[in-house]
Amino acid sequence: MTLHIFNPEHDIALATNVARFTPPHAGRQLRADLGFLPALWAKDGDMVLVDDVEAALEAVRHLRRWAADVLFVPLSAAPLSPQPVAVEPWGWDQGVAEQLRLLGLHHLQPAPDVLSAIRTLSSRQWAANYLLPALVSLGEGMTGQATYLDTPSSLSPLPYPCVLKAPWSSSGRGVRYLLQPSHWQHNAAWAHNVIERQGGILLEPYYNKVKDFGMEFEALPDGQVVYRGLSLFHTVRGAYAGSLIATEQAKRNLLLRYIDASRLDAVRDAICRLMSPVLRGFYSGPFGVDMMVVAASQPTPQAPLNPSELFSTTPQAHFLLHPCVELNLRRTMGHVALSLPCDDTMPWRLMRIDYTNRYHFHIQDTTENLLNTHLV
Repeated sequence: MTLHIFNPEHDIALATNVARFTPPHAGRQLRADLGFLPALWAKDGDMVLVDDVEAALEAVRHLRRWAADVLFVPLSAAPLSPQPVAVEPWGWDQGVAEQLRLLGLHHLQPAPDVLSAIRTLSSRQWAANYLLPALVSLGEGMTGQATYLDTPSSLSPLPYPCVLKAPWSSSGRGVRYLLQPSHWQHNAAWAHNVIERQGGILLEPYYNKVKDFGMEFEALPDGQVVYRGLSLFHTVRGAYAGSLIATEQAKRNLLLRYIDASRLDAVRDAICRLMSPVLRGFYSGPFGVDMMVVAASQPTPQAPLNPSELFSTTPQAHFLLHPCVELNLRRTMGHVALSLPCDDTMPWRLMRIDYTNRYHFHIQDTTENLLNTHLV
């Protein structure tokens, strides 16, 4: 029996790097509203830690055809009975380790040096220094560069347009776009604060992004890294908003309008090869690498994509592949989408998270791929 924990404040916990911290209101509400999500990838009989058992039961009722038969348990139910034999959080950090201690499950949490290593590899600095250069060097048609700056003086002059990124952040909160010099005055204090608190900041060119996507992987206990599938997703101001649920071939075909198969396959295989020796012996579980298709032309500011553009297949002149926007050493929403069933008889679906007075999780059919409309 496994205990699952949805801790979407994980990336903020990595930045804070303390056992006891208070996530921002949005992070607490996201966890409270969507704590039931592990029921979508758990196994029958597993346990899911939630803030409110009744609310979780009501939420999962609408997703029953995709959810496992799990036992929802509140954090106050310590010690847990029955006792789980394994724990799978959304991501490992000091905060979730402290929660396990409060539940009497300290024996199931990683050692401090393992938590430290996970934090290091989760930094944008590590991906920029190790993974990105190796992937860009695979051949033509690749792009991507990032420079780590560790002093405020190194921020002047900046090459506009550019992007500044905190080493650890969540849902786009640690990303600032500086498209012209006048934007610096609104972001200077933030950038200096990031350097002071996190030790440095990442400077990247501003790319003319066409599509967000990612590749999802799993590190197995024996050290092998296996590919799990493509993730085509949508963001609004850097925050996750939705994912396409379709077959692997359908998602691949969408990307092949922009990027040839050999580049996609080379990146996939290289990530498996590069990450296996890095993760062996201290991390097993899901992880993902966010990527993007970019236009090779001069970058210009882009309006936010509409979710319907996930289905756009209009080819354009010339595109490059940015193979590592960031590494997420945790479960991702792409993994959630992959856990939902899909085959060629089903319409494509959009998995969405939106917010009114609370966060809502939706799975909605689209009008795409309706080859067998009587099955919809």
